[in-house]
Amino acid sequence: MENKAMRVSLDIPEDLARRLNLLEDKLPQILELGLRELNALSNTGFTGTAEVLEFFAQLPTPEEIIALRPSPEFQQQISELLEKNRTQKLTPQEEQIWEQYQYLEHLVRIAKTKAFIKLKAS
Repeated sequence: MENKAMRVSLDIPEDLARRLNLLEDKLPQILELGLRELNALSNTGFTGTAEVLEFFAQLPTPEEIIALRPSPEFQQQISELLEKNRTQKLTPQEEQIWEQYQYLEHLVRIAKTKAFIKLKAS
């Protein structure tokens, strides 16, 4: 599937416009990350966030962070979404759950990268 570009116009406060002007080449990335975070904040039946937050609240070691894997229940939810996406179209709620998963996975990858760097430095 081809991603087509689309021009968007919107009214924003001048202060925000000045800050965004400095990052004009990164606007698509800023919008993508912002949408992921916004979607991750809403309640749509996504269960993975609580698991990951509880894990990190225990202040795990770098080794534990690197070994982090989804629980069987969470993995099942991900697998079901992937399968449905292959065979059918996801509902808007399922799309939102998928976006939340992607954002959570992004955060876990950052944590794992930092844990790996910390281990390598010691």
